[in-house]
Amino acid sequence: MKKNKNLEKLLNLSYLKFANKTVSRGCMDMPAINCNISVFPDYIALYGQKNLYHKTVHTAVAFFQYDSDFDGKNGLYWAIYYDVKERLKYFKERFKGVKYVIIPDFSELGDIHKIENNYRLFKGRIIGLWFMFEIGAVVIPNITFPTAESKDFALDGYEECSVAAISTKGHMDDFAENMRLRENIRLTVDKLPNLKAFIVYDVCGTNDATFDTFSYAREKNIEIIIPDNALKSRNIALHEKRCEVKKAVII
Repeated sequence: MKKNKNLEKLLNLSYLKFANKTVSRGCMDMPAINCNISVFPDYIALYGQKNLYHKTVHTAVAFFQYDSDFDGKNGLYWAIYYDVKERLKYFKERFKGVKYVIIPDFSELGDIHKIENNYRLFKGRIIGLWFMFEIGAVVIPNITFPTAESKDFALDGYEECSVAAISTKGHMDDFAENMRLRENIRLTVDKLPNLKAFIVYDVCGTNDATFDTFSYAREKNIEIIIPDNALKSRNIALHEKRCEVKKAVII
């Protein structure tokens, strides 16, 4: 039978253009992505903050927003999946010159179907590969998994990484969420033997509680890097203002 040159397109397998450029790891065949850098991002711009993508020479673009903000029917993943050339051209122009990208944070939840969680992790890997090969960006793994059991697949393919990213947003003011984040940090540190640094998306007005949350990683001599971002800058300013008011009242 004559080979059909358009078989990938006909079977909706266009993502293989990127997945086939790396190896697969673990029981879920997660595409491997390595990140080994010594110069780290100093600012994090969110997907929706296009005007901040180049705020500094070492700005990283991250996707710590609601999934609908970056993963609608016209989002990057589906453009890759269906090989929508017009949308892919749009995204190449949108991210032109971006130096660092943190793998998208497709929300991981403990109370939805396991297969959906798994697929969301997979989608992030494919987008990460797209940024590597189409934009030439440094791609930083984003650590996210809903349960301790998820470590059996969520970190597969990151074994060689010395740098990973993680978000504290939503985990600092709730005790249970903070304990879950601490456990995720511990699981990550224990499973990734080459890890040397965490890039942290944090919006707290001070770094004290954040450094405490990463105490397990710090005890293992893993560097905690907290780049600036728009919301954090605002909260730092508000914190400093409150401190000034308290100081004035005391005086």
